[in-house]
Amino acid sequence: MHKLSITALRQKLFQVADEVLESGVPVAIERRGRTLLLVAEKAGKPRLAALKRRKLVKGDAADLAEMKVGEWREPKNLG
Repeated sequence: MHKLSITALRQKLFQVADEVLESGVPVAIERRGRTLLLVAEKAGKPRLAALKRRKLVKGDAADLAEMKVGEWREPKNLG
């Protein structure tokens, strides 16, 4: 990891950003005596994509009140 001043970063922002994305090595940026890190985000599956698909009941919710428990699991009622 190498350090840059904010002025140096401004002069070659796109080059530094591409370098971080390609190498995965973060760059430290110094600003007013404090350090910031430019880091590439980890690629991966979105959290929603990791959820398991569940069987849901199709149809009107009011009809469920009238159904017997055994009828709920019939293929015609599941999505």
